[in-house]
Amino acid sequence: MPAQANAPASLPALERFLTYRMHVVNKVSDRDSNRAYQDTCGLPLGEARCLAAIGRYAPLSVNELARAANLNKGQASRSAQALVERGLVTKQACENDARGVLLMPTGEGQARYARIVALIARRNDEIFGCLSKQEQAQLGAMLDRVIAHMADADAEGA
Repeated sequence: MPAQANAPASLPALERFLTYRMHVVNKVSDRDSNRAYQDTCGLPLGEARCLAAIGRYAPLSVNELARAANLNKGQASRSAQALVERGLVTKQACENDARGVLLMPTGEGQARYARIVALIARRNDEIFGCLSKQEQAQLGAMLDRVIAHMADADAEGA
């Protein structure tokens, strides 16, 4: 990293902020994961994440898919449509909402979902393998607390 020649000494170093470091981990992880999803499952990252969510939580509406896959509704909708066109997901009319659809994996979608979950487990080991099992559990618990805190703050702001 470049030296902080212009940064005032009174300000903390950018790379020491947890949010900055989480972004770096996310960016590197997404880049490597995108390549792995393409090579192993023949899907781009967004579609693979959507198929993982559909495989785990089906049936899902597009809104539910967006939340489960951590995407915006437009991204989730485009990815779901691409998965339908690939024959990995089906759309069924939603009984309570004439405009809504429910997404379900096909047989091939379930098989690809199993490959995606295996890849996620492998990527998890690659990324967090430098930590002991105990450290991984501690980090997981801390992340769960941060996620719950942010969800509570988001709910209060809604």
